[in-house]
Amino acid sequence: MDVYLVGGAVRDALLGLPVKDRDWVVVGTTPEAMIDAGYRPVGRDFPVFLHPDTHEEHALARTERKSGPGYRGFVFDTDPSVTLAEDLSRRDLTVNAIATTPDGKTVDPFDGRTDIERRVLRHVSEAFVEDPVRVLRVARFMARLAAFGFTVAPETMTLMRRMVADGEVAHLVPERVWQEFEGALASATPRAFIETLRDCGALAIVMPEIDALFGVPRPAESDPEGDAGAHALLSLDAAVALDPSIETRLAALCHDIGKGATPAARWPSHDGHEQRGATIVNTLAERLRIPKRARDLAALTAAQHTRCHALDSLDAAAVTTLLESLDAIRKPERLEAFVRACKADARGRPGNETIAYPQGARLLALAEVFRGVDAGAVARTITDRSTIPAAIRVARVTALAQAIASGT
Repeated sequence: MDVYLVGGAVRDALLGLPVKDRDWVVVGTTPEAMIDAGYRPVGRDFPVFLHPDTHEEHALARTERKSGPGYRGFVFDTDPSVTLAEDLSRRDLTVNAIATTPDGKTVDPFDGRTDIERRVLRHVSEAFVEDPVRVLRVARFMARLAAFGFTVAPETMTLMRRMVADGEVAHLVPERVWQEFEGALASATPRAFIETLRDCGALAIVMPEIDALFGVPRPAESDPEGDAGAHALLSLDAAVALDPSIETRLAALCHDIGKGATPAARWPSHDGHEQRGATIVNTLAERLRIPKRARDLAALTAAQHTRCHALDSLDAAAVTTLLESLDAIRKPERLEAFVRACKADARGRPGNETIAYPQGARLLALAEVFRGVDAGAVARTITDRSTIPAAIRVARVTALAQAIASGT
């Protein structure tokens, strides 16, 4: 059998990027021969094996034929006669359709190296339209590679728009949408994921809650760009500079998501968008199966970010309510992530990219006072146990009032 390194490992090496995972394609053999050679089968839809020593994935060369809607609607052929060129021809983009031999020789039948040099993401063939996941993958590659100057080839964007118009994108399962979105949020330029999906029309299908922000005006005094979608992307940019976590980045992107549901007659005012936003975040998270930790931070940020911005005007009782909602005692790391998301919101305006955000440091300092109240000591002074929670809250409000009066 002949073995070739393929896909992302080859692409990243040509770009001078670190190679994290290596995938191999095997030509001219059978599943039985792979097993006899010590490889362990792990593939569900087509034969994939783990190398007995390196545990790297080795897939049999294959072709595919569309048999139904969606990304699972394919029939695969892994006959030993399938050639490397045939296997590469079914891949999504030319930059991913390059292979190398173990001794370093390059096999590039679709001129992917030229597209790497030109910084272009281009489809390999018209078969691109058969798999809706490729729309998400192109968007995710843009999130990773836009910083290197990559763009989507116009003819590829045309195919992506056709896939949207033909309803193929509607067959994407929510879990796969989140899988690609999560990868994009962890990338260098996650805004490119949103922009690419919006450019081809897919954002309105897979994440309509975010798409609804674009074109929604905001008060000119708070947002010179005047568009809630543009502000969301600028806030996401600011979060990228502040925090590598997908949780904070998602929260920054979605902090104003409630404004997409404001009736047009009320524009540019968005009263009540905070609680609307929390509800919308939870709806989005439920549909996409977003993990609880990311969902909770995004919902809390949507609900509470304006209170953090207005911290200097809050009294001790209101600060107590804010810290209670954030579960500041049991989850200090979430409080810190919330502060970073709010800071990203504040910086998500042209010219504000490096402004200070003293509210964040002050909220964290007040949280230390809040945590410093000895709830056990308070409880020991109460004979009516039913009043203990109220007494502890009074003690925390009192401590915060003293801290605020002293200038904390």
